[in-house]
Amino acid sequence: GRIHLTAGEDGTALTVAGTEGCFPPGYKPFKPEEHGLERGFRCKVPQEALLKLLAGLESDRADGTGKAGDQASEFASSLSHRCAVFPGVGMDCCVIPLRHGGLSLVQTTDFFYPLVEDPYMMGRIACANVLSDLYAMGITECDNMLMLLSVSQKMNDKDREKVMPLMIRGFRDAAEEGGTSVTGGQTVINPWIIVGGVASVVCQPNEFIMPDGAVPGDVLVLTKPLGTQVAVNAHQWLEQPERWNKIKLVVTKEEVKEAYQEAMFSMATLNRTAAGLMHKFQAHAATDVTGFGLLGHANNLAAQQRNEVAFVIHNLPIIAKMTAISKACGNLFNLVQGTSAETSGGLLVCLPREQAAKFCSEMKSQSSGAGGQGASGGAWIIGIVEKGDRRARIIDKPRIIEVPPRGSQAANQDNSSTSPDQNPNLS
Repeated sequence: GRIHLTAGEDGTALTVAGTEGCFPPGYKPFKPEEHGLERGFRCKVPQEALLKLLAGLESDRADGTGKAGDQASEFASSLSHRCAVFPGVGMDCCVIPLRHGGLSLVQTTDFFYPLVEDPYMMGRIACANVLSDLYAMGITECDNMLMLLSVSQKMNDKDREKVMPLMIRGFRDAAEEGGTSVTGGQTVINPWIIVGGVASVVCQPNEFIMPDGAVPGDVLVLTKPLGTQVAVNAHQWLEQPERWNKIKLVVTKEEVKEAYQEAMFSMATLNRTAAGLMHKFQAHAATDVTGFGLLGHANNLAAQQRNEVAFVIHNLPIIAKMTAISKACGNLFNLVQGTSAETSGGLLVCLPREQAAKFCSEMKSQSSGAGGQGASGGAWIIGIVEKGDRRARIIDKPRIIEVPPRGSQAANQDNSSTSPDQNPNLS
C-alpha cells in the first residue's frame, strides 16, 4: 500500500502511516544554515569543480607522459571517449571487464543529506537514487547493495533510536522492491545525517546499454517530472512567513503540500520499469537526471556520444505550480533553465523516433498498473537529437507541461479521461 505523511496542525507531530512507527516531534530536514554553512550549501560538488577534481585521476594516463596541461579541460574533452580509453570509468556507473567469460562488473555509489521530513521515505529515496545509475544503463537487476549511513552527533539517543531504524527500513524496502538486498555497509558518527549506498551487478554484454549511441533523428524522453527541488523548498517555506509571502499569490498551501508529497513519492519511485523498456524499444543512450539538473545531465550525455549530435529540448514536464513558484522567487532555482537539482529524478532516454511514443505509452500503463503512479507515472517526449557539437540546449520558450500531483483533483480528472495526451508530439 501507499505510505502517507501526516502532520498535526502545528506541523510538528509527524507520523508515517504504513511504516509501523513514527519519528519524534521537531525532526526537520537538513538546513545548512543551522550547521554554520551557507544557506545555498549543497552536498553535490558543482560540475566545473568536479571536473578539476576528477582530472587528478587521469593525470598520468592522458598521453602516457604524465604531463597534463589544463587537466580539467582535457578531462572534460575526453568525456565522449573515456569508456574506451579508460576502462572502468563510465558516466553513471563504472563498467569493469572481468577475467571470467566476457562478464563485466557494473558498480555505482551515491549518498547525500536528507531532504524530506519522513525518514522512512528518505531511506527509500536514497536507495532509489543509488539504483538509478544502474537503471540508466538499461540494467534491471542488482546483485547486491551496501548501505552508507552517517548518524548525526547532534541527535540524542531517543531521536536516534526512532529515526535511524526508519531510514534503514526505507532503504531496505526499496532494495527489496528492486529485487536485491542489503548485505552490509558502513555506519559512522558525523555532524550531519548522510544516507546512501553502493549497488553492484555482474552483467553479460546484452544486459546493459552503453550511453553513447544516439543518432540524428532520435527522440528524447524523460520518465519523471521536474521540480522536486522547488517542491521541497516551498514546503519548508510554509513555516517561513518572509519566504511564503513571496509565493502565496501564485500557489495555495494545499497545492504546496500536494506538490511536496508528489516530489517525495516521485523521488522514491524506482526507474526499473524504464530500464526494462529501454531494451524493448531499442534505446540508444540514457542517463538519470539528478543533482546537475536536466540540462546538466543532458550535456553530460551529449558529450558522451560517438556521433556528432546535439540535444534540443522543447518540452519541460514539471510538477504543477512549481514553474510559477520558481518565477515568483526571481528564478531562484533556474527551473525552466534546466539547472534546478533533481534528486532521484527520471531517466533521460534517446530512442528511435518510431519507438518513442510506444515507450511513453507503455511506461504510463505499467506505472498505473503497479501501485497507481497517478498522473505523474509515465514519460514525456521532451526533445530531439540532431546533428551538432555534442551539447544540449533548451529552446528559448519551452512548452511547460503541468503535471498534476497524484491524488490531486486534477490528477483524478486526468486519470478518468482518455482525451488528454500526456506525451505530446514536438511542435
